[in-house]
Amino acid sequence: MEQLSDLELVNRAQKGNREAIGALYDRHHLRIYRYVRSRIYDTQLAHDLTGEVFLRMVRHLDRYRPTGAPFTAWLYQIARNHLANHVQKESGPQMVALTEMSKNGHTAVDPAIVVEQQLEMEGLLAALNRLEESQREVLALRFLAGLSLQEVAETLDKSVAAVKSIQHRSLKTMKLLMRSKEMETVMRDA
Repeated sequence: MEQLSDLELVNRAQKGNREAIGALYDRHHLRIYRYVRSRIYDTQLAHDLTGEVFLRMVRHLDRYRPTGAPFTAWLYQIARNHLANHVQKESGPQMVALTEMSKNGHTAVDPAIVVEQQLEMEGLLAALNRLEESQREVLALRFLAGLSLQEVAETLDKSVAAVKSIQHRSLKTMKLLMRSKEMETVMRDA
């Protein structure tokens, strides 16, 4: 099943092949989880919401029709809509603590390094929270979920040029916000 394309797996899954559904899940669950986790602070809730995204995928798989856009665009649209519904119910976005997202198996032993990293993470999180929703979403899809510009454009129903523009503005704003945060720290410590 690993060598089959998403479209071939979808065709098999639409015919009731459970192995194909499992293969789609195995292929995409980590990226979907990272996207959901970038928006939801609670790890268990992020796992639950990711599972619900795949339940919705299975429920609506019979309605999926290839449009030229990759299957992942359809799947991320399900995730995006499900997150929007959840956030609306909870009356506000819950951003993830970046310390959770950055865990990669390396642990710093020096407490000074740990504190410095935590401060950098807090500054980055504060800057992310000051971005517009569309900017946060583009950054999450591009850099946390690892989608290409084309996949982000298809997921958000925007042109590639629009996604590039949003990404550019987002990164530029993040850089300015991080610099202003550094300046605040320097001024405060002086």
